[in-house]
Amino acid sequence: MSTPKILAFAGSARKGSYNKRVLAVAVAAAKQAGGDVTTIDLADYPLPIMDEDLEFAGGLPENAIELKELFKAHDGLLLACPEYNSSITPMLKNVIDWVSRPREGEYPLECFDQKVCGLLGASPGALGGLRGLFAVRSILSCIKVIVLPEMAAVGQAHEKFEGETIGDEKVRRIVEQVGERVVDVVLKMR
Repeated sequence: MSTPKILAFAGSARKGSYNKRVLAVAVAAAKQAGGDVTTIDLADYPLPIMDEDLEFAGGLPENAIELKELFKAHDGLLLACPEYNSSITPMLKNVIDWVSRPREGEYPLECFDQKVCGLLGASPGALGGLRGLFAVRSILSCIKVIVLPEMAAVGQAHEKFEGETIGDEKVRRIVEQVGERVVDVVLKMR
């Protein structure tokens, strides 16, 4: 049986992003659970705002094609999702929209179909980005992604980190379990 391949990224480009830090904790746990995890930074894949006129005029942007291939090459997703005004970040939504566009020879939503996804969030606020996670869950569930019921929302994230890890053991375990669970569900689905 092959090793579960997991694609991990945060929906934030900010260098000091709490979501990138939470993602790193979940990624370490997914690797420990036997996953082969590829972590990317969406800042390395700049995209114009999704516009079908742009697509019609020039096809998919090169970075959308690269992201699409990464999605197709992985069994699962680990997403750390910041909350902007109680919803999804424009960067993350734009990536989802571009990657969802079918290319010749692909069936609709091929790169999302049956992907297992674990959702994480972190915020200085009390809810840890929870409202945004529900928005992401709603979008992904409608495009054939199997979103795990477990989510990790780290509130008051600025107080939770000790170096690069989460100092609060209970909170750290919740984050780690999301990473572990993605690997476990991918294995069970095979």
